[in-house]
Amino acid sequence: MQLSAVILAAGLGTRMKSRLPKVLFEVAGEPLVSHVISTVRSLHVHPEKIILVVGHSRELVIETVKKSHPDTDALRFVVQAEQHGTGHALIQAREELSNQEGSTFVLCGDTPLLTPELLENLYKFHTVNGSDATVLTTRVREPRGYGRIVRTQDGRVKSIIEERDASDEVRKINEINTGVYLFSTKKLLAALDRLKPENDQHEYYLTDTIGILNSWGSKAMAYEEAEDHLMMGINNRFELSVAERYMRERINRRHMIAGVTIVDPATTYIESKVRISADVTIFPNTHLKGSTEIDEGSIIGPDSLVENSKIGKGCVVRQSTVEDSRLASNVKVGPYSHIRPGTFLDEGVHIGNYVEVKKSSIGANSKANHLTYIGDAEIGSSANVGAGTITCNYDGVNKNKTKIGDAVFIGSNTALVAPVEIGEGSLVAAGSVITKNVPPFSLAIERCEQVIKIDYMKKRKIEKNGSAKKNGR
Repeated sequence: MQLSAVILAAGLGTRMKSRLPKVLFEVAGEPLVSHVISTVRSLHVHPEKIILVVGHSRELVIETVKKSHPDTDALRFVVQAEQHGTGHALIQAREELSNQEGSTFVLCGDTPLLTPELLENLYKFHTVNGSDATVLTTRVREPRGYGRIVRTQDGRVKSIIEERDASDEVRKINEINTGVYLFSTKKLLAALDRLKPENDQHEYYLTDTIGILNSWGSKAMAYEEAEDHLMMGINNRFELSVAERYMRERINRRHMIAGVTIVDPATTYIESKVRISADVTIFPNTHLKGSTEIDEGSIIGPDSLVENSKIGKGCVVRQSTVEDSRLASNVKVGPYSHIRPGTFLDEGVHIGNYVEVKKSSIGANSKANHLTYIGDAEIGSSANVGAGTITCNYDGVNKNKTKIGDAVFIGSNTALVAPVEIGEGSLVAAGSVITKNVPPFSLAIERCEQVIKIDYMKKRKIEKNGSAKKNGR
């Protein structure tokens, strides 16, 4: 059966107190609307069209969605220039739906916790019952503010009454409209033609389509879901934090069931696109973000951030940050180190405490164990970079490259002034400032001659005391 989906994403979301459109606020590293799109794309019956109704800051919304889903040919965008209700938003999608058969989901762009399983169940219920419209509902203790579901004696949906239009009797109903629908596409289009803004808001209510369909003898049903948090919409930043907590629990549970050890899920933050293999251990206060991938047997944390990076097998990253970089197998980083964008650490590399590496490649089994800055460098295999070493890569105008060959030993407190090359097998003596290339298998020493002045400090003290007496101190 042909399937379409319309996602309402035109509102600003004034209660978010922001110029950013509400649907672009993030949960688990993804905009709210991107979660909804991903859920729809995961359905077994793939929608032929996913239509986003955009309005406020529409250029930004469109750009963000395309960036999050660059491979989605089904995406369409229609504009609701002025917001006159949910029914009015659907009217803007009418042309895109006019040549569609089958059924159409109507979803809100601020409901990131919807799951494919829930929509599959709704779709199955709708199909089995031969419904023309199926409303996703739930029951809550405090229904104030929500549209109420009024059922017929045989359980069908008679109408959906908004809070402001409800009688005292209707307000006692605790079954509410979640804003998720599944319609017969042809019946939806016909009902949209009959919508009128006959309410105190002078808006076109999508909920009025249920009454219109009933007046034609069409079948309107309700599918009730017990877990009301799955349909929660985000209206303010507190609700955003609640959704973040639910999503984090869901993501962590998925990884743990798949064989990942998460020592303390409550303090572990894993974004939705992160991929983790079995037998990885995540310690507390760790953040895994973006398109990060972590291979089996690695240990991450505690107190670590890994973003948009590939971590190979058997790596250890403790109390450190890794950004937009690649680590081969059995690499150790930390504690308290920073691997900045554009870095590649080959197999067996050891980056110790307080080391910063930026836009550099370091060969297999090389080490930089202490208090070192490596920037814009190429380092061969089995090299040792001593404590306090700095690659002086920036001359105030340009970034310059340092090349260090295989099996080079760089002594402590060395400054390598780029551009410069250190040939393989060479040794650079501690305390040197290297400004010229060093041939392979050479010793490089660059120090001023040591000068010692005997009793200098004694004489200085005597002179100081004499001066004090002369001034009457």
